[in-house]
Amino acid sequence: MQFTVLFLSDVYLCMCSLFSTCFYIRYSRRARLLRAISDPNTILQHYTSSMSVNKRSLKRQRESSSSAAGKQPKPAGEKGRESGWLLKEVSELRRAAQGCEFNKKRLRHLSSTQKIKQGSDGVLYWMSRDQRVQDNWALIYAQQLALAEKLPLHICFCLVPRYLDAAYRQYAFMLKGLREVAKECKSLDIQFHLLSGEPGQNLPTFVKNWKFGAVVTDFNPLRIPLQWIETVKKHLPSDIPFIQVDAHNVVPCWEASEKLEYGARTIRGKITKLLPEFLTEIPLLDTHPHPASQTAKPIDWEDVLSSLELDRSVGEVDWAQPGTSAGMAMLESFIDQRLRLFATHRNNPNCDAISRLSPWLHTGQLSAQRVVRQVKREKNVSESVASFTEELVVRRELADNFCFYNNNYDDISGAYDWAKKTLQEHAKDRREYLYTKEQLENGKTHDQLWNAAQRQLLSEGKMHGFLRMYWAKKILEWTASPEEALSIAIYLNDHLALDGCDPNGYVGCMWSICGIHDQGWAERPVFGKIRYMNYAGCKRKFDVAQFERKYAAIKEISKKDTNKSV
Repeated sequence: MQFTVLFLSDVYLCMCSLFSTCFYIRYSRRARLLRAISDPNTILQHYTSSMSVNKRSLKRQRESSSSAAGKQPKPAGEKGRESGWLLKEVSELRRAAQGCEFNKKRLRHLSSTQKIKQGSDGVLYWMSRDQRVQDNWALIYAQQLALAEKLPLHICFCLVPRYLDAAYRQYAFMLKGLREVAKECKSLDIQFHLLSGEPGQNLPTFVKNWKFGAVVTDFNPLRIPLQWIETVKKHLPSDIPFIQVDAHNVVPCWEASEKLEYGARTIRGKITKLLPEFLTEIPLLDTHPHPASQTAKPIDWEDVLSSLELDRSVGEVDWAQPGTSAGMAMLESFIDQRLRLFATHRNNPNCDAISRLSPWLHTGQLSAQRVVRQVKREKNVSESVASFTEELVVRRELADNFCFYNNNYDDISGAYDWAKKTLQEHAKDRREYLYTKEQLENGKTHDQLWNAAQRQLLSEGKMHGFLRMYWAKKILEWTASPEEALSIAIYLNDHLALDGCDPNGYVGCMWSICGIHDQGWAERPVFGKIRYMNYAGCKRKFDVAQFERKYAAIKEISKKDTNKSV
């Protein structure tokens, strides 16, 4: 509708990637929705304004951090760059790549029919996980099919009333990003349709009524989206080609590996070997030359937002502006101001050294391939570039591999045999503290560091990646069983985090509680051989008291305090 931040071990690096993190600033006002990202002349003024707000907020945060923490590493942007440089550069790169050949290893045919039906009225891209127009291989392929047959191009998105434990926070971020998509589609003569309800119930009928000759969709390894695919496949007319393109991963999931990988060490070489083939420039999606004779129904976005029957106590946050344009602005600020610190300081929750891109990557409002290509263009920061690429590509795609090839990716039964055995043997061990889900959700424990991390999640929809490891492991220590611990950790992450309901989140919880992509460690009560973390260990890594003080001011926060008006 799913996360990128020097670790003491390879697995620690994995977790900060799997529990992707966000940034520490708050915008003073919401940026306007921008026009088609493919046309820099129409959006530069708004994009530059967004960057100005971003930089002023960063300056205030650094001044505040300096007064609170004393000495801080100083981010330094590249001299000579003006605000908005990234959008100009990317636009030029896209145009230069026009006409490049589409690598058909990125797709797989879900139907036996591969030829577009003659007499059709268009080609449909069913947008799901990758909610953007530019840098979207699935949409690029759909347009190529439409151009070959001189047909109109349409996009639809199926808005389900509920998705797992997602709340209003996640839906509002997604829908406001889709509003930008719809606006950009209009400027490119592409019809955008917002359908209400389950895809399996509505999409086949929609395809028949509009006489589409082919359907292209993107890829999501989670159970519910895979079930949607199977239902749509079953009910689509047999003469309609149904094609899936992995537009989310740099190396398509089915190309990276044909099996469940044990860990980063087993998949890293496979992905690295394929990067020269897949980490290519992405061409511009230009104005479509074959307009539709029938236009899409107008969308009242405010009405859609107001009609959502979701938990509105988990409200929007100020720091993350929805949409691709805001995501690009955040990427620019990362490259200019934080990338240099990434390799050495990203493990410190008090230091501003992480990308903050996880909400846009999760919703597909930003392309991971675009992000890594732009980061790799930076000189004199090779260590940070290598670390960031490891997390954004290897670790992130390892999470997709786990969820795609393990149907029990969010359950104790999906753990390794050694982990299941040790957790079972210690399931009845005495817990010094036991907390309910409600106490944990509201940050009401004896551990002030844990409470501060939870308050950050409640109020900001994010938590630093290093702390998310500690956070989940303490839930195992403070609940009656491993099953209960995993259930609560997943619920809190999916319900409160902007990047919830994502493979990275499930694998992160499974690593912390069930030892996925890890090994057995010294045996101890409750944890068994699962890796242990404690408060004293965190104090050796960073200034714990500083982080606690930062969130002490919202000690009495409740979910209702996060509610924002639409």
